[in-house]
Amino acid sequence: MLDQVADFAFWKSLGAIIWVNLLLSGDNAVVIALAARSLPAKQQTTAVFWGSAAAIVLRIVLTIFAVALLQLPWLKLVGGVLLLWIGVKLLVPEDGDGEGIAASDSLLQAIKTILIADLVMSLDNVIAVAAAAEQGPPELKLLLLVLGLAISIPIVIFGSTIMLRLMERFPVIITLGGALLGYIAGEIMATDPAVASWVAVQANWLVHYKVAGAAGAAFVVALGLWLARRAAAGTVAAEARHEDS
Repeated sequence: MLDQVADFAFWKSLGAIIWVNLLLSGDNAVVIALAARSLPAKQQTTAVFWGSAAAIVLRIVLTIFAVALLQLPWLKLVGGVLLLWIGVKLLVPEDGDGEGIAASDSLLQAIKTILIADLVMSLDNVIAVAAAAEQGPPELKLLLLVLGLAISIPIVIFGSTIMLRLMERFPVIITLGGALLGYIAGEIMATDPAVASWVAVQANWLVHYKVAGAAGAAFVVALGLWLARRAAAGTVAAEARHEDS
């Protein structure tokens, strides 16, 4: 086991899990802050701690199930397509994050809101983290998940403002994150049990030369940046029409 932990594949997968989770958990951190904003200062800390702790435990459980499901035929293909979509979505700016999240003046209600909202918004995290764990040693997937989530989620919760500012100041962080998601998507799709035998015989170069991963990364970045530019152009046009009227 020590040899596997020292292996580069283990640390590469752990780094991918942490990075992916940091990139995709910004909205969750905003929701946590919104849900607890009406509580007294002392209770805000308590609500954030217990709501986040419960969400972390449930997210780990869901991710473990997702890892198990990815071993079934066709589900890596489905998961890969979802991961491509998540990567593209990451590169397209969204408006109205956190809308509809009601603040609560009750500690228990705030904890409940944090837990439910985090779970509802965590589908992308669960899929992406489970896929990232597929890149590491098979025997250490559980350890990778627990370590990766244990390290990254507290950083998101207590350092969300810093993370968001870094992403705003250095947009390349988000672009590289989208590329990473696309790369992971391409890799896991090429190793789905339903196509693994065909890949092994006819197109082993897809995996051996990392072509599938590179293609996934290029697809996400190209489509994501194109949609982002299109959205920006639409916003400018709408503002111009508004000024003219």
